[in-house]
This record gives sequence, structure tokens and C-alpha cells, in this order.
Amino acid sequence: MWLNEEKISDLVIKHYRACLLNTCPKHVVIDNLFNAEKLDAIIQLLSQPQHWQTQQHSYSELYVDPQHWHEVTEQERFVQRDSWQPDIDDNTKIGTDLAQEFLSFLRGQEFMSLLSKIFNVQITDIHVAEPSINTNYFRLGNHDFVSQHADDSPGREVCMLLYLNKNWQTNAGGELVFLGKTDNPLSISPLFNRCVLFDPSSEGSEHWVASLNPENTAQYRYNVTSWYWSE
Repeated sequence: MWLNEEKISDLVIKHYRACLLNTCPKHVVIDNLFNAEKLDAIIQLLSQPQHWQTQQHSYSELYVDPQHWHEVTEQERFVQRDSWQPDIDDNTKIGTDLAQEFLSFLRGQEFMSLLSKIFNVQITDIHVAEPSINTNYFRLGNHDFVSQHADDSPGREVCMLLYLNKNWQTNAGGELVFLGKTDNPLSISPLFNRCVLFDPSSEGSEHWVASLNPENTAQYRYNVTSWYWSE
């Protein structure tokens, strides 16, 4: 059981839908949506040094290789972070099953049905060529960044961010920041088991991640990012 049943009752879902109608951007923050004990076990897996690979994006091209990255201007760079790649070394793949199971759950019918109810739209992977690449774990270190960008690809209805940071300090940085209404930014701290769902086509949904505080005692900021489409 991955979901906290108290967070998915019909009455609570009605509240989530009301939040979407009265926020800018259209978003809802749900704390403790998932099974905390299982997430704890995943954190132990993610804290291991293997399975991570640097990922870099420019505004004009995703997955920029290292050579090209050095040729891109700083103004064109918008993402540098590590993505979780459990198959980097098959010899160290043992023990990653639970982390993989959770990613599969997030692309399964139960969770996508919940998103469909909250956003009042039919979420499906029927037209998505490689669903698994749209759901993964990421980590940011002190030298990494996610600059302002929009996630409003055609047909994309929902973006999900789930944070996996235990005992995150208020001065550590790493907040998700939405542009918000009339350029009034909205900041959300990346606290453990905090799930942020938002409509990427809604007003003010452009977003970025605040820089980590160099004095932050936590080495990395961890999260799951997942994107969902409609029929």
C-alpha cells in the first residue's frame, strides 16, 4: 500500500479540486500522501553514491552532452542535476527493486486514476511512447540548478513533485518557486513526503528551484518528478 488512505477520500479530493480553482498557478500541496515507511526505505537507496548520472539541459536542447554543455552560454543553461539510473552498473542493481516499484506505481492505474479525479481530466499513458522516462528520482547539490522554465508541453495535464528530504532546514534553500500571479512568486519548501501537483498550462506555473545554501548540512536535495498526459 503506497497511499495514505486518509489523504484520498472523496471529501478530501473535493478539497483538492477546490484548491485548484482558487490558486495561481492551479496547484495543490499534499503532505503525507504516501507511505512514510516505504519512502524512508527508498531514501536509504537514493543516498548510496551509485546509480546517479549528471543531467544537463539547455533551453534549446535537452540532454546536452558534456562537450556541447561547455559551448552553451550560461544564459542558455537551465538544468544541471543528477538523475537516478539504476542500470548504470548491473553489479550494483541489487536492492533497487523498491525504488523501481514506486516509480511503476506512480505510472499505474491507481495513481493516475487519483490524478484524474483531482484534475477532472482523464490521465493516461496510451499515447506516451516511453512512460517510464517521465517519472524519476533527481537530486541537486550545491553547484546544481533548475532555472525558470515552463512544463507546458502539448497534452501535458499534470506535473507532480514529491520531496524526499528528512529534517530539511528552513534556511537550506531548495524551495520550489512558482512565478505566480502578477509576478508575485510563491515558494514551497521541499519537505519530506510533500507532494506538489500543478497544472503546467495554468497562469503563473513557470517555476524554478531556489539555490541551495552552501552551508546546508544536507549534501543533496532529493525529489521525484513525474509528468502526465490526457487522452
